[in-house]
Amino acid sequence: MLVTRRLSIAYSLLLCAACSAAGNGGSGGAGEGASSQGGSGGGTTTAVTTGTGAQGGGFNVGGGTGQGGGITCTPGGPDDDVDQDGFTPNQGDCEDCDPNRNPNAIEVPTEMGQTPFDEDCDDEIDEPEDPPCDTGIAIDDMDPLLSATAIDLCKVSSGPDDWGVVSAKWVLADGTDPVGLTPSQLQGFHLGHGFLPAFGANVDVRRGERMLVVSSGAARQPSDPGYQSTGNFDKGYTSGHPQGFPKESPACPGSITGQPHDSTGVEITVRTPSNATGFSFDFDFFTYEWPGFVCSTYNDFFVAILDPIPMNQTDGNISFDSAGNPVSVNNALLEVCGCPGNPPNPCMAGGKIFNCSLGNIELIQTGFGFDTEFGQDHGSTSWLRTQAPVEGGTEMKLRLATYDSGDGVLNSTTLVDNFKWIAKPGVMVGTNPVPE
Repeated sequence: MLVTRRLSIAYSLLLCAACSAAGNGGSGGAGEGASSQGGSGGGTTTAVTTGTGAQGGGFNVGGGTGQGGGITCTPGGPDDDVDQDGFTPNQGDCEDCDPNRNPNAIEVPTEMGQTPFDEDCDDEIDEPEDPPCDTGIAIDDMDPLLSATAIDLCKVSSGPDDWGVVSAKWVLADGTDPVGLTPSQLQGFHLGHGFLPAFGANVDVRRGERMLVVSSGAARQPSDPGYQSTGNFDKGYTSGHPQGFPKESPACPGSITGQPHDSTGVEITVRTPSNATGFSFDFDFFTYEWPGFVCSTYNDFFVAILDPIPMNQTDGNISFDSAGNPVSVNNALLEVCGCPGNPPNPCMAGGKIFNCSLGNIELIQTGFGFDTEFGQDHGSTSWLRTQAPVEGGTEMKLRLATYDSGDGVLNSTTLVDNFKWIAKPGVMVGTNPVPE
């Protein structure tokens, strides 16, 4: 079968219950906007309202619409935590009647017509977005914490009451440690992750200077040291499936996915800001399996596994297309491709129609385009954006991995960048093309 394959190549929370000594605001998220404050001090009341906010400062707007309305609160003393967000006024809580304003929150830019507030209690309002933090990272750096840096998740948590990155580790697709691999296999595993400034001639980073790349082959461009052909680089190891997989594509009835081969991934543990309701990141999936192995056993995947599992899902995978297809060779968002007669005609692969509406320009100098050694276009999705809900002030794990299925011969590569927090209500799991 391997020989046959070689020959055949040619993705406002309402302000919590009551802002009183009996309330429980610390565990919820926040509207992506500011609260409206009256007076303060013992014995007075403060009306608190929620609103919506604009994108910026590391935030994404997310789904849903902010909701107005007020609640009545009687502030306590300097050592009371009336809104139960984990902070007292003496500990830096600048508004103890609003659980979404405290030192563990993130500043949210104010929408036009809304009242500005200091969500993170640092005595600044609508401070500018922090500059990118991913300068000077070597392509082949082995530190998994740089995976968070490369996707623009910059802040490191200093403890349980401080949001930010807690830890990161290199993992196989099922989340296990790669230490059981042989030295040669481990070398191949580590070649499957990298920090690139671009991918080919026409795909740039989404923010900053680097992006995370995870690949079942080599996470390199053809011009980079260590590059291996995307069409015949088999690293020779297997792993278990991620939880919930194999997950067959509804678009390919009867096809059975093979065992994961040559997976490379990273798992990042993060403490969420107290006013976060979700997050988003951008990714771009490239696969050599298109067009020859659409709707087959050789169905390579990119997975983004979130723990805790989002509500109403049976597993933690948060990246899939509108038809419920996982991000794989068969997904409906694969629009960077080409074939004889396209354009204007669509391409046919595995009995499916691919319009290839974005053409093939983003494949050039990536190892997946017609300029490869076999002279054939393969496929990618272009930049997509996944979003998912989280609970503010908690801990989450995000695993990002790419792997071959059935064998390790034909490779797939995923670029990940532009992580942002969302602070609006109603965030739902979903993946869509990045808006122009």
